[in-house]
Parts: sequence; structure tokens; C-alpha cells
Amino acid sequence: MEALAGLLMGFGGVLGFIFIIIILRSFRVLNEYERGVIFRLGKFSAVKGPGLIILIPILDRMIKVSLRIIALDVPGQDIITKDNVSVKVNAVVYFKVIDPQLAIIQVEDYMYATSLISQTTLRTVTGQGDLDDLLAHRELVNSRLKELIDRSTEPWGIQVMNVELKNVDLPVEMIRAMSRQAEAERDKRAKIINSEGEFMSAQKLAEAAKILASEKNALQLRYLQVMTEIAAEKTSTMIIPLPMEIMRYFTTMTEHFETQKAKENK
Repeated sequence: MEALAGLLMGFGGVLGFIFIIIILRSFRVLNEYERGVIFRLGKFSAVKGPGLIILIPILDRMIKVSLRIIALDVPGQDIITKDNVSVKVNAVVYFKVIDPQLAIIQVEDYMYATSLISQTTLRTVTGQGDLDDLLAHRELVNSRLKELIDRSTEPWGIQVMNVELKNVDLPVEMIRAMSRQAEAERDKRAKIINSEGEFMSAQKLAEAAKILASEKNALQLRYLQVMTEIAAEKTSTMIIPLPMEIMRYFTTMTEHFETQKAKENK
């Protein structure tokens, strides 16, 4: 009898210990950013939290869901743009759960499902445009990605906050071609600017020539000014100006000789 009583006491102690463990596990504490989806006998019961949650032992089961924004890194995707250029793009999707009930009931794993829909949408959107649009208009591409991904994940109780393209990896040959194109564009702008400068310089020289031609002594004064500037620089260059009157004399004599020669030939 004593042995049976001891056995019963030991069995009762084990049962009491198990009961205490079950009671303690019935109390759950959820943080401010967490919600608990409660299933009672397999059926949806309620969404509770934050704070202290009391579960009915054996009957209730709770699944925690975080309401914080999640940064999902979309793996690199190999795509072909509309102008037949092979590139590799990756992105980051920022989303959060706004309806824990739908996130648990409507989809098996909302993180995995969101990752897959983000990958397929990234390939679709980036493959519909040209490479120039993908590089120069990233904001439009990001907006389009956000709209499509959010539309697909809305039935799962998920809201997409933002989508950002991270990298657009180009082939080495394409990078070289773009470098040559940029270099040619810079050379083109440099030549245009140089030509415009030459044109403006020619205009100013033509105006200066008209002003100098309007006065007989203007060119001689210009010679003297140039000599003064050169002398101030202390160089070894020597300039000997030739008076314009002497040039006119030789010009007049040449014309006179040519006139006489023409008369003699007649």
C-alpha cells in the first residue's frame, strides 16, 4: 500500500508539473509591433495584441505576425531590354503587413510569396523599356514596380511602401561603347564651343579692322601700344615698326611702274 501511495503521489506530482507548464504557456506577451492570429480548434478566432494574451490550453494556437516594415532584397535578375541589351538588375522592396489575418490565411508564406512576385515583376517591368529609360528614368521604373507589386500583394494583407532599383550591371562591351559615345559627345561639344569662339573672334577682328581703317594714324598708334606692352614684359624680342607711309610709297611706285609698262606694251 505504501508503494502504491508513493506511486500515486509521484504520478500526481508529474501531472501537477505538466499542468503548471500548460498554464504558464497559456500566457503570452506580444510586443507593440506584434500581433497574434488565434486559431481555436483549427478555426480563425481573433487577432490579438499587443500586451498580455491568454490562450486556452490545447484548444488555442497562436501565430505571431510582425507589423514592422520589412526590407526585402530581390536577387539579381538577368533580363533583356526592349533594345536587345542583356543586363542584370536587382532591387529592394519595402513592405509591411497591414492585415495579419489575410497574411496568415490567404498565403502560406507571405515573405516567400512577396519575394517571388517581386522577382517576376522586376523582370517584366525592366524588360519592357529601353536601356536609356532604365538608366535615366529610375524613378518611373520604381513607381511602376511599386504599383504592380502592391496590386499583387494587396489580397494578402501586405502593403508595399517603396521599391528601389539597386544596381544595373552592364556587359563590359556595353560599358566600353557607352564610354566611347560619351567621349565623342564631349568632343562634339568642345568643337562646337571652339567654333563659336572662332566665329566671335572673327567678328570682333572685322569690327576692329573697320575702326582702324576709318582713321589713317590708328594703325600706327596700335603699333606703338603693342611695343609698349612688349617692353613692359622685359623680353628679348625686338620689333621694328614699318611706317605705313613707306608702304604707301612702295605701293604707289609699284602701281606707277605697272601703268607705264602697260602703256609701253600697247
